[in-house]
Amino acid sequence: MTTRRSRGDGGLHWDEQRQRWIASVTVGYTPAGKRIVKKASGKTKTDAKAKLKEIIRDYEDGLAIAPTNYTVTDAVRYWLAHGLGGRSESTVRMYTAFAETHVIPALGARKLRDLSAEDVDCWLSGKRSELSTRSLKLIHGILNRAVKSAMRRDKVKRNIVDLCEIPEGRVGRPSKALTLPQAQAILDAAAKTAPRMRAYIVLSLLIGARTEELRALTWTHVVAYEEKRQAWLPVDETGWDHKEFAIYVWRSVRQKGDTKTVKSRRSLKLPRLCVEALRALREKQQDNPAESDLVFRTKTGTALTAHNVRRDFRKVLKLAKLAEKDWSPREMRHSFVSLLSDSGVPIEDISRLVGHRNTVVTETVYRKQIRPVLMQGAEAMDDIFMA
Repeated sequence: MTTRRSRGDGGLHWDEQRQRWIASVTVGYTPAGKRIVKKASGKTKTDAKAKLKEIIRDYEDGLAIAPTNYTVTDAVRYWLAHGLGGRSESTVRMYTAFAETHVIPALGARKLRDLSAEDVDCWLSGKRSELSTRSLKLIHGILNRAVKSAMRRDKVKRNIVDLCEIPEGRVGRPSKALTLPQAQAILDAAAKTAPRMRAYIVLSLLIGARTEELRALTWTHVVAYEEKRQAWLPVDETGWDHKEFAIYVWRSVRQKGDTKTVKSRRSLKLPRLCVEALRALREKQQDNPAESDLVFRTKTGTALTAHNVRRDFRKVLKLAKLAEKDWSPREMRHSFVSLLSDSGVPIEDISRLVGHRNTVVTETVYRKQIRPVLMQGAEAMDDIFMA
């Protein structure tokens, strides 16, 4: 005699139309008293029973039962639509382009609950020859955040993407630093150009500010120390007849105007060449006043773009007889680190000047430009064994 299943164990029957075994279980009731039934199907009784047991186990553990038809594409596109609040339009476009080009075509058809670590590892490995390490981190981050978003909405139980390591990608052009003669050649060439580009290059090279920070710099953040009032005041208020000048690196062209990190918000004393270049620029701008308070702006008063900077920077490189395609504006910052390190400035001080969170970032990103700092042991041994 066939034993009837206990209440709550669910049911199992053959569906002639679908040609599949159907497992069903009641997981609860709505506030109106209507039964909530979850179903699973399989080609064999074993498959259907296994899925039924999984549904019952999740229900007893208090877990939401993940949908079986929710795909990676659904998760990624939901995150693109709802997970990028507060990002700039250019950032949203970048994430969307990477997702539509590299994530969805490769993994999009996979059901999210069936996505495995092997799937992700093989996908990332296949992209190694095509993308840089930074781009691999980006597409991994897109998928990782999309799955986390799906977890919060009970679309999947766990995030296997977070467990996968990111491989090394295609080697790109490494950043480099100007030598002292090259840096001097660029400064000499910049002195022959318009005041705007001269000031931009001098500040980039002599204080190591990021291009995004300089493009957002305002005249209210260019200050001089007035001894009579014992205060730092904007140069437009106190004039240029002072001994000490500084800039407040408190803004950037990022979304909401924030600097890259909290440590990036800093105040920097200006070298003499920077003061001279800024003074010449301000005098030039006063001949053509604009409503904008930006230090570096176009003739119409709008903010400089990265394209504006690259174009003008290449003109200076040509005057300095350096290969235009071999250098980018961001490498002025690398050169700042290199020149300071070569002159014996401690790595801790350099890290604070460039606005890094700690010396690890400075040593990792600029490792080829950093002078060895642990020299005391070698110097002591040289003194001991001088004979």
